[in-house]
Amino acid sequence: MTILAALNRHYDRLLAEGAAPPFGFSTEGIGFCLVLNRDGTLSRPPDDLRGTDKKRPPTPMPVPASFKRPGVTPRAFFLWDNTKFVLGLGKDKASGGIAAYPAHLAAFREKHEAALGQSNDPGLQALLCFLRSWNPDSFSDQGWDTDILDQNIIFALDEDYPGQFLHERPTAQEIWRRELAATASDKQMCLVTGEQAPAARLHPAIKGVWGAQSSGASLVSFNLDAFTSYAKEQGGNAPVSEAASFGYGTALNALLAKGSDNRVQVGDASVAFWADASGIAAAREAEALAGAALAPRFADEDDDIPTDAQEARKVRDALEKLAKGMPVERASVTVDPGTRFYILGLAPNAARLSVRFWQETTLGNFASALRWHWSDLRLDPPAWKGEPRLQALLYQTAVQDKAENIPPLLGGELMRAVLNPNCRYPRTLLSAVLQRIRADGDIRPARAAIVKAWLARDARIAAPEKHETPEKEELYVSLDREETNPAYRLGRLFAVLESIQYRALGSVNASIRDRYFGAASATPSAVFPLLLRGSNHHLSVLRKKPETKRLAGWFEGQVGEIMDGLATTLPRHFGLEDQGRFVVGYYHQRSERSSKTAEEAGHQGQED
Repeated sequence: MTILAALNRHYDRLLAEGAAPPFGFSTEGIGFCLVLNRDGTLSRPPDDLRGTDKKRPPTPMPVPASFKRPGVTPRAFFLWDNTKFVLGLGKDKASGGIAAYPAHLAAFREKHEAALGQSNDPGLQALLCFLRSWNPDSFSDQGWDTDILDQNIIFALDEDYPGQFLHERPTAQEIWRRELAATASDKQMCLVTGEQAPAARLHPAIKGVWGAQSSGASLVSFNLDAFTSYAKEQGGNAPVSEAASFGYGTALNALLAKGSDNRVQVGDASVAFWADASGIAAAREAEALAGAALAPRFADEDDDIPTDAQEARKVRDALEKLAKGMPVERASVTVDPGTRFYILGLAPNAARLSVRFWQETTLGNFASALRWHWSDLRLDPPAWKGEPRLQALLYQTAVQDKAENIPPLLGGELMRAVLNPNCRYPRTLLSAVLQRIRADGDIRPARAAIVKAWLARDARIAAPEKHETPEKEELYVSLDREETNPAYRLGRLFAVLESIQYRALGSVNASIRDRYFGAASATPSAVFPLLLRGSNHHLSVLRKKPETKRLAGWFEGQVGEIMDGLATTLPRHFGLEDQGRFVVGYYHQRSERSSKTAEEAGHQGQED
């Protein structure tokens, strides 16, 4: 199923549950309502429809559909618009005062004179009377608050209010249907539904994509003469009916809306996901499970105390059951592992949108892919309290851990690898993490976990027969004293040499990690002879102190055990993968400092 077809199908579900407006209408944020008498005078001050919280957000409401307004010629909406059109007034951004927009007000008047002039409906006639008598210069005499400026305005007749707005009157909706039919183009076969229907010349603007224009950007767009082919212009090049265009646009805007539970941010990609189950309740349940797995569960991934770790564990258990093909009994419905599941990643590209990835799968396969991903990230000691969100992984590649510094395209590449366990993680992910380690010298657990995950998945894809299930994944999970890989061993050796220096000299301005970690992980033969000579001096310091004499012996044993597995000649250069093994080996050995063995050695040294 194509992206547009899947979104159009999702719109049918939203319409059935009353979460989306019908064809020809769109959900817009409305700030105020002007309540009119039959003679067009105002029966009361403007009714504030905004929310009651601190930010006073406009109320989402279905109104006759908005459209793109390119160019400089004002074009008004039907029976609603912002105050520049309705009142001819708006806020002056430069001075903060009130600015006049006479051309916008004239466009609003002209549109409604032409559309409503022949109507006998008292509400629509009241609107015409208001527009004919309204004078922007009298705004200050009304005593209205300037908060009304730049807000969207709708109308109502006093005798019907509250209960019905003008655009909800049957006469108004009949006029609106005639307006839509008059602007319809010739019928063509819709590439989404296969039906003969008027094709959309311009497709709807998609809002809510991070980094895109706030007014919206196009997912489908033909707006240059170069796109004209066989006399087909704009939307006629790839005909999609106006109804299907409206459906996919409405569904995608609902998925990407602020506060939606069906969206997450991964790098520069805004990810929307939805389920296509047999019933609305089952689809909601499936989306809630997927959202809990993809969306952030911790307010701060580095926070020591997870606020909802128990709930996260429940989600993980539920997804693991789904991955094994078992339905999950929840409060009211059963989630079927075969539920169709869709994931769409979008990123801005000037006035248009780029599709970073598109995945059509089942909820069971989605859960299985997440299990493999979490298994690949498994590390001892663990890097996170629970399964991390994808954005937390990308922060490890960014300068100062800021979202705007995440390498472009990396979010989409990572998401594709997460959704397909048979796909390697992007090589740029490993490169970016190692680059950050060399730049700031911070070998934090999250970075080691990402490097370990990259290596583990690479090894599994190279030899799938050795890794049949996530439970059997053991590569680089914890310290492996039997691992003979030179890079892993040298990473361990570097951690031991760092410990020796610390126990001998205490805190120093520049430790061997500060000075040599990057060079040791890339060109070991040039660095380790120097480090080993320095460690001999540090060990002699420990031997001279009675309380650390035994500890020096224990360190010598550790160095000897690691070097026994190395060749006489050290490698001159490590590639990117071996640099990753060096990091993982270092992390494992460093974490072993506080292990029971090290503690016992320390006590023995003190007792000696």
